[in-house]
Amino acid sequence: MSEKLKIKLSIANRVYPLTIDPSQEEGLRKAAKNIDVMIRQFEQSYSVRDKQDVLAMCALQFAAQVEQKSIDKANVNEHVEDKLKALDKLLTSHLVS
Repeated sequence: MSEKLKIKLSIANRVYPLTIDPSQEEGLRKAAKNIDVMIRQFEQSYSVRDKQDVLAMCALQFAAQVEQKSIDKANVNEHVEDKLKALDKLLTSHLVS
């Protein structure tokens, strides 16, 4: 079993101490950085002063990205499945004749 790592992440000018697996560190640090970048973008683009509103918009943005990737993946899977069925039909017709 690997040792746990104690880190501190800063998000929206607040520090969050976490105990994590070392393999999670890079992803968590990148995520925290992306959140802070998005916070700055929302604050510059809109006259939002309440951090909770900005964080809610960040959460919505990230959740929408995850959902869109899931939809895109399903569409790609469906497209690949259609292509495989067409290929199977073509191969079957050549093998039978």
